[in-house]
Amino acid sequence: MQEKKQESEQKTTHFGFKQVLEEEKAQGVKKVFDSVAKKYDLMNDLLSLGLHRWWKHCAINKSEASEGQKILDIASGTCDLAIAFGKRVGKTGEVWATDINYAMLAQGLKCLRQTGTRAQVAQCDCENLPFKDNTFDVATVSFGLRNMTHKDRALAEMCRVVKPGGRVIVLEFSRCAKFFKPIYDFYSFVFMPWLGSKIAGDAESYRYLAESIRMHPDQPTLAGMMRDVGMEQVQWTNLTFGVCAIHMGFKPKQ
Repeated sequence: MQEKKQESEQKTTHFGFKQVLEEEKAQGVKKVFDSVAKKYDLMNDLLSLGLHRWWKHCAINKSEASEGQKILDIASGTCDLAIAFGKRVGKTGEVWATDINYAMLAQGLKCLRQTGTRAQVAQCDCENLPFKDNTFDVATVSFGLRNMTHKDRALAEMCRVVKPGGRVIVLEFSRCAKFFKPIYDFYSFVFMPWLGSKIAGDAESYRYLAESIRMHPDQPTLAGMMRDVGMEQVQWTNLTFGVCAIHMGFKPKQ
């Protein structure tokens, strides 16, 4: 009986502030991103006042991606990072953009074609990446880790597929400074759903996104998770009062 109880507990996780079965979270996240895909970039610009572009630029700089390198961007969504990496690695490099959500990746593929970016696209689960060990110079995820059911598995996979000495970059919402919290809470739980209802016709998806930010591990906890899956020299940089943070870790050299 005790073993069955433990198995049952292991199959539950959070979906925003709710506790749900793991398969229900996967279905819920899919529903959210199916709904927001077409207005995703517009909403990002509006909700962040364009700051998300600077945050992503900072993450790309942290990667130190350069000509000829192989880059993996998971949860790539509309592929804005993949497009930027394509410029960095040039014709001799290689960029892979992956996402588990078809609707998001379809939008990303349109953006890749519109910008003429040479990138490979694959729909796959980041917790079970279809790549060999030691393949990429850099693996990145931006604003996607918090939606994953098993964050530790995704981080372990990112570490597995980068080469020894390679970098793993995680850009994600995090714990903001205490003085900024009242403003950020109003923005998250009142303004975000309201704007989501007006622009995307979907308040509930943006309410979930606000809740998912609060359930995501804080900066030290996420750094610990990265170390636990084998990364070293893990560090983070807070952006905009800690509203989001860039975590970086390295795969040990062999």
